[in-house]
Amino acid sequence: MIETLKKGCYLIKNQVILKDAARMDKNEISVILAQAGLSPLSTTDINEETAKKQTIAAKIMASHNQAARGDKYLRLRFDSLASHDITYVGIIQTARASGLTAFPLPYVLTNCHNSLCAVGGTINEDDHLFGLSAARKYGGIYVPAHLAVIHQYMREMMASCGAMILGSDSHTRYGALGCLAIGEGGGEIVKQLLGKTYDLPAPEVIAVYLEGTPPPGVGPQDVALAIIKDVFPESFVTNKIMEFIGPGIAGLSVDFRNGIDVMTTETTCLSSIWETDTRVAEYYRIHGRPEAYQELKPGDVAYYDGLIRVNLSLIEPMIALPMHPSNVWPISELNRHGLEILRMVEAEGQKQLDNDALAFRLTDKLVEGRLKVDQGNVVGCSGGTFENIMIMARMLAGNSTGNGAFSLSIYPASQPILLELTRNGSLEKLLCAGAIIRSAFCGPCFGAGDTPANNSLSLRHATRNFPNREGAIPAEGQVAAVALMDARSIAATAMNGGMLTSAADVDIPEVSADYFFEEQVYRRRVYQGFGQPRREEELRLGPGIADWPPLIPLPENLLLLVAAVIHDPVTTTDELIPSGQTSSYRSNPIKLAEYTLGRKDPFYVARAKDIYQRELHRRKQPPLAMMDEEMQNLYRLLFTGAGVDEAHVNAFWSQTGLGSVIYARRPGDGSAREQAASCQKVLGGQANIAIEYATKRYRGNLINWGMLPFTIDPAEQNLLEVGDYLYIPNIRQLLLASRTAFPAQVIKPAGITPLTLKLENLSPDEREIILAGCLMNYYNPTRTAAK
Repeated sequence: MIETLKKGCYLIKNQVILKDAARMDKNEISVILAQAGLSPLSTTDINEETAKKQTIAAKIMASHNQAARGDKYLRLRFDSLASHDITYVGIIQTARASGLTAFPLPYVLTNCHNSLCAVGGTINEDDHLFGLSAARKYGGIYVPAHLAVIHQYMREMMASCGAMILGSDSHTRYGALGCLAIGEGGGEIVKQLLGKTYDLPAPEVIAVYLEGTPPPGVGPQDVALAIIKDVFPESFVTNKIMEFIGPGIAGLSVDFRNGIDVMTTETTCLSSIWETDTRVAEYYRIHGRPEAYQELKPGDVAYYDGLIRVNLSLIEPMIALPMHPSNVWPISELNRHGLEILRMVEAEGQKQLDNDALAFRLTDKLVEGRLKVDQGNVVGCSGGTFENIMIMARMLAGNSTGNGAFSLSIYPASQPILLELTRNGSLEKLLCAGAIIRSAFCGPCFGAGDTPANNSLSLRHATRNFPNREGAIPAEGQVAAVALMDARSIAATAMNGGMLTSAADVDIPEVSADYFFEEQVYRRRVYQGFGQPRREEELRLGPGIADWPPLIPLPENLLLLVAAVIHDPVTTTDELIPSGQTSSYRSNPIKLAEYTLGRKDPFYVARAKDIYQRELHRRKQPPLAMMDEEMQNLYRLLFTGAGVDEAHVNAFWSQTGLGSVIYARRPGDGSAREQAASCQKVLGGQANIAIEYATKRYRGNLINWGMLPFTIDPAEQNLLEVGDYLYIPNIRQLLLASRTAFPAQVIKPAGITPLTLKLENLSPDEREIILAGCLMNYYNPTRTAAK
């Protein structure tokens, strides 16, 4: 089904893959090409350096690269930007504090996350009107609530072949439309708004070679989950670009491709891109933008850093069981061995919940060996596409979802899709079957909509099924879970009243993909202000919108409390800052910070706030005044045998900042939300320590908030415990000197243990941002708090 090659290979004329071309002579290569009906190729053409530039991804990045010749970093400028209503307020506030006067490129502000306005009184709609006022003041594009989810609007109206888009949402993926799109934290959006660049070493490019044809009943989510299952565990494509090529693409509709493409985020890759064809050209024509199309394909000889070969004909309907999109099983296997598989999932899930008071149960949902679920959702950028819903309508026509506990909700991804489903009669079929039709909303994807009942299991064609992603609140004794599945199998399950059913086991009707895009839906409601800033207008600030607090530059030395230690294999951004109803508070940095690690370590906030209060005291009081018993003991441990000499105490405490640090084995999988880092910073956090970072975007968020993204050797991962202190002397000077290894001391009641912290692959700008204390200070030093 899926074969991976974890070393370089060549693609010849988009048809033949040579895995060991460097060792072949001219005759061997000629024979292979002749067998494929291709003309001979000289061995001199097999040149890795030249062929690397012939991938689609490399050609697009080269056209957007602003770097001088010889610069080891790509310095990219994007064609447009996108944010939604739980990120754009903080981004614009950061950009304002950094000197923003107008948006220099199209910036789309959508409203699809807190659009229900269900939590916190007026705060969500206050954010929306802030967004509209910002679009007017700075010259942006504003998409009102319920009109479209962020990624569907960008597909329909902004993507184009050969373009690059940066979005403050991790699922910013428009590769199937020939557009190289990247999801990042808000700091990277701010840089683009200030006319700066997105800097990174040239990423590796992995070929995803598709061949064959999906069997009936197999949808895009099935293909995506099969790939995620294979590549996520070993981090094969982490921070790399997945480039989809091969003969299997031609048989896939554009909606099908989009459904696979958006899920590449769950592999932890940086981005994705696909070769384009007449189907993509037709997509742009339908959407009134034929000029956005161009044919994209690799050069005659293209070099890839690895290969994922997918035989679509062997894919079968899949389910990703809780609590990660990589926990994938064929539905047929789960139906045969449900008790055995669900017991394993229960055990792992209980570990992840890390709460003995909560009982995570799935086996009690087995009925005569088959899993019976409580809810079905088809939603958002992955599930709510026109084709998915059309197929569901045909499957459910004349059937019933039943009048029991099981419910089915469907969220078309945009109003134009909803309008066309109304015109062609699909909505009538779905409504008569018992489905509930909602507006364009991302809530079920992140726990802010259709939250199931306690101890329930929800099936979703959505993007993620992390712990508590369905909206349950463990602190209140709630536990529920999500399994990911394709819309086709969700429809099949709905036909059976919630009894898990593979779409391969029912008849899948043929559907017409004919689609008329009604642009007036957008033309009459979307505010199009790019290039027309109204600088004289005021931003509309609601009572829940707060400025970022002042932050100081990096001190000379750091003394950090280890405020949380997480040994899970992966820590998601959902665990660092919970999603769901807390998303409504993301325009108030201080209030949101109260939820940091709330579902993983409820005592973290109190620990971090305690040491931060001491830091604030340090800045305002004479050093001896802060020397309580604990600080005196720490001082004596650091300077063995030293008395409390006033001159030395003054010198030490005037240059040593207090703060907190989190250790997590592999943090940052999941969302691009910068709040996973900024909330720690607001509470006085100065660093993270990890074996490795799950994504570039989380590490980048730490850097943009002036935090040190340290790594340590795996052998030292059990050294740190909650309550320890970490002393890092001369951190500022060592960082200025571009050091990559930092000697530190772990202070425990029993004594001191040395620890080497590593800080590798920092660009010069990233180093300066950390020294300045955060991105805002770097661009606008006048806002820096007094030391």
